[in-house]
Formats: sequence, structure tokens, C-alpha cells
Amino acid sequence: MSRIRILSEHLANQIAAGEVVERPASVVKELLENSLDAGADRVDIQVEGGGTRLVRIVDNGIGMDGDDVLLSLERHATSKLTDESQLGAIATLGFRGEALPSIGSVSRMTILSRIREAATGTRADIRYGILHGVHEDGCARGTIIEVRSLFGNLPARKKFLKTIRTELSHIDEVIRSQSLAHQLVAFSLQVEGRKVFSFPAADLEQRVRDVFRYQDTLLPVQAAIDGEDGLQVSGYLLLPDAAPSSRLRILVNSRPVQDRMIRHAVMEGLQGFLMKGHQPAGALLLEVAPELVDVNVHPAKREIRFRNAGEVHRFMVRAVARAIQQHQNQVRSELFSVPEQGAAVATGPGSNPFADNQPRQPAHQQTVPMEPETDPPTPRTMEPAADVFPYDEPVRPQPIVSQPEKQAEFSGLTLIGQFLQLYLLCERDGQLVVIDQHAAHERILYQRLRHGYEQREIPSQSLMFPVTIELGPDHAETLEKEIEAVAALGIQVEYFGDTTWVIKAVPALVSQLSPQDVLTDILDGLRNRSSTGLSGVVPECIDTLLASMACKAAIKAGNRLQPEEMVELLKQMENSQVFSHCPHGRPVIKTFSRQEIGKWFHRT
Repeated sequence: MSRIRILSEHLANQIAAGEVVERPASVVKELLENSLDAGADRVDIQVEGGGTRLVRIVDNGIGMDGDDVLLSLERHATSKLTDESQLGAIATLGFRGEALPSIGSVSRMTILSRIREAATGTRADIRYGILHGVHEDGCARGTIIEVRSLFGNLPARKKFLKTIRTELSHIDEVIRSQSLAHQLVAFSLQVEGRKVFSFPAADLEQRVRDVFRYQDTLLPVQAAIDGEDGLQVSGYLLLPDAAPSSRLRILVNSRPVQDRMIRHAVMEGLQGFLMKGHQPAGALLLEVAPELVDVNVHPAKREIRFRNAGEVHRFMVRAVARAIQQHQNQVRSELFSVPEQGAAVATGPGSNPFADNQPRQPAHQQTVPMEPETDPPTPRTMEPAADVFPYDEPVRPQPIVSQPEKQAEFSGLTLIGQFLQLYLLCERDGQLVVIDQHAAHERILYQRLRHGYEQREIPSQSLMFPVTIELGPDHAETLEKEIEAVAALGIQVEYFGDTTWVIKAVPALVSQLSPQDVLTDILDGLRNRSSTGLSGVVPECIDTLLASMACKAAIKAGNRLQPEEMVELLKQMENSQVFSHCPHGRPVIKTFSRQEIGKWFHRT
């Protein structure tokens, strides 16, 4: 007797359900995809018992007649594919024809559907894979599907489900992701009879704000590339300092997916802007020719493959980086106005604590000279300048506002003073502008170091008296291996003998720091280079080193600035390509409107 047997249709459906129906959220996802493929412009979802007691989907799509209702319960019965040539260019959300029979095999399911031309609809009742009745019934055009007692015939599967709160969060995520992909469709969710949210049809920006419950500034991402790939991306990113709990939702051809490559590209485009522990957040909708993406690689269709993944990655990096730059231009135009021809800027004599005290080019050129001062360098055996605090020295500023004797102005900003010897307070058009002096200067120095590294032109400052340093085996091995990378960072080191090395030049922008500390920090950062590199122009470990160097060289909390020094910092901010966030993602500027301040004091 043959040992190989053909599985029954019921058992085959239950096996398929193990791949397609992992949890109640899977039911919601599959039924939502059917509703959207049916052309619905409104979908209402009701959930009870975390989705195991009831999932009810109501849509106003094209509906099904009696024959289609019965065919939809058969495995691999679908209206979305007609021949195998379409499998290589899938343009619908569903296509396998497995969802309804799989769901019906593990639940008590009811389908009620009517097409426009019919006077009545068709109702079908399925109990754990067995059809219990089909009859006519009255209903509006569209489809209503109720799924009750999910996994009622598979108690072992039900035990693997998480808490009701967890299951509801997965359902919520499915609906929000689909609503981002289909902004012209209205969505609503009810849980235990209570309305959780209702998203009316809207444009993408409003839908992003509704889904993320976010009312702050959004970074629009919009780019397209001609060619056979037909790449196009649109969407919005939240500011880098947004709540760390926010998520990045990726949608490819209106399909929510989990794609590490695209996520990596977004992070690379945001390099130098994300705070530690934060992830990119927002919604990005990528459109690509259907024949160039394979969506048939995962049972639940969560993962995809691109034919030209490298091109897609580069395209996304450029698109995100361009969005960041456009945001900088907008912030610049809002914060700094173009001075009138010949208008004087209030400055005065005095020392400048910034590393690049150079004559300024006009702001509209947006370029900053990279050459350091030509004054003789200070011997490295001397103590640091009085206005440069060691980075590990505790600072105890007084909580007062030091007001300049004469108010200085720059590009429409009226300088009020310095608070806590850390924040610059300015007034502009009835708004209070607060600037973090350390974060602002840190970003300026970082941008110049990064630009210099990308061009392999980080200016070096030769030391009048070279400095010797004793390196241990690990540091010496790293230096010998990464000598070119060290030179690209603007530090010149030569072997002297035994364990001794000689530092002859350091990066000009951080020349006030200890050469030994600069070198050891670089070597520590390069030691794990192979495991932390990104594919961009600036590897992650190098980017981290540049940010660390800029942080240690920037003016510190507790540095009291003269009015002309504050104005000089504002000048450098306006001339910097990027200045809104420090390299570690912290915001540099916060603006308080007249209305916000009045609200604090209950003024109408």
C-alpha cells in the first residue's frame, strides 16, 4: 500500500492558514487587501476580543455575485491573475487566492456581498472550513466579512497569541500602514464598540499627520529618476529629534513591506542627524516598475526583492539627503533674512573663540573658507586657552541672562543675551529664538570636517614642536593598518622607533585639543571599522570620529561670549550648509511664538 497520500482540501487549507494567518492582524491584513483591490474608498473595521472573538470588515468596493462568493472559498481561486506572465509584474495587493479559504478553515466566517447591478446580495456561512449555507440577503453594495472564534478549532495555536493589547497593537499597525498607502480611502477602527480612530480621505501630508499624531514640521521627500527602473519616491519624514517610539513605514507600489535595504538607505541619508537610540520615522512611498520587484518571496508578502537593489539604495539615499538640505534652506530663510545692501552689522573688537576666524563671504554664496589662520601656532606644551574648557571639566553656570551693553543685530535677529552661558536668546518678529551655542558650533565644525574628508582636503596645522606619543600594541597595529585613513582625517604621524610615534600636524579646526587625545580617539574609532562601515562616502566610524572631534572642539557650556562673538556664531550658522541639528541629532534652534508665550501666562 502506498505511504504517500494526497491531503484533504480541509487539511491543506489549515496548513496554508499556518503561513497566511499567523494572528488576528493577519486576518485584518488579508481582508483589507481584498477590499482595496476591489476599489473601495471606505473601509470600516470592527474588532472584539483582540481579534479572536470578532473581526468585521465592511467595504464599499465592487462586491461579488453569488458565483464569485462560492469561488472565493476555493483555494487558488482569484480574479487578480489570469496567466503566468502576470506573476512577474504583480500590480495588486493579493494574488494567490489563499486568504479566504485559509481564514475560513480556522474560524466561523460569514461573507455578505452585493454587486451594483444586483437587487440583493449573497450570504455564505463557513464554519471551520465547511460551507453551512448560501442564500440571498439584503445589503449595500460592497462586501462585509465577519470572522468569529478565530483558531477555535486549533486551541494550541490560540495559546501562542500574545495579550489582547499586543494583538490590538498589531492590528492597529496593519490599518495605519495601509491607510498611508491609500490616502484617498477613508478608514475607521472600532474596538469593543469604541471608535479608536477615523481617517477621512486626505492628501499624503494630512494622512501622515493623522497616522503619526504629529503636528510639528515634516520633511517632504520627493524624487524621481528616469530610466527603465522608473523609480519615484514621495512621502514625509518626521524631524530627527521626534519621539523615538515613532516608526518608519515603507510602502512599495502601495504595499507595506519590511525592507532592511531601504531602511538602511534612509539612515544613511540621515547620517549625522539621528539622536542615539532614535530610528528614522515617517512614511515613504516608493514606486517602481512591477516587473522589477518580486513580491512573491514571503507567504505573508511582507518582504520583497528588487532586481536592481543597488540603484534603489543610492536613489533613496540621495532623496533623503536632498530632503534634509531643503529643510535647512527653509529654516535658513525663516531665521535669517537677507540684509539690505550696505546695512551695518553690530560687531566689535575682541577675541573670537571659534576655530575659523575668517573674513566672511556673502551669505547667498553659502560657502565658507576652509583655510585656517596663518598666525604662528601655539606650542602644544602650553595650557589651553582660557576660553576653551577641557571637555571633561564640570561646568556650573549661573542661571542668569547676561545682556550685552548694546543690543546687537544680525539678519533680522535682535540679540537679547546669553542664558546659562549656554543658550543665545534672540528676538525676531515677535518670536523668541533660543539657540544652543555648543550644538550650533558643533554642527558647523562637523560640516567642515565632513566636507574636508569627502574632498580629502581636511586642513592640517603643523605643530611648532612635534609631540611624541607611546602606543600600545593594539593602537600601533591599528595605526599601521589605517595610516591612510588617519592622514585623510588631517593628522600627520610618523614612526620614531620602538613604541614611539611623532605627531607633526593635527586638523586645523581642532588644533586647540591635545594631539595625543585626538590620535587615540581616532585609533579607537578605526579599530572596529570593518564591522561598522556604511556604504556611503563617509563610513559610519569616520562619521562618528568627525562628530566627536567637532564636539570636543566646539565652544562649551559655561563659555561666556561677547556680543560680537555671538553675532559671529550667527554668521557662521547662516553660512553653514546645515545647522538645524547637531551631529548627534539634538536640535540647535527652538522658536517660541507670541501666542505660545501668551498662552503660558493666560493672555488672550
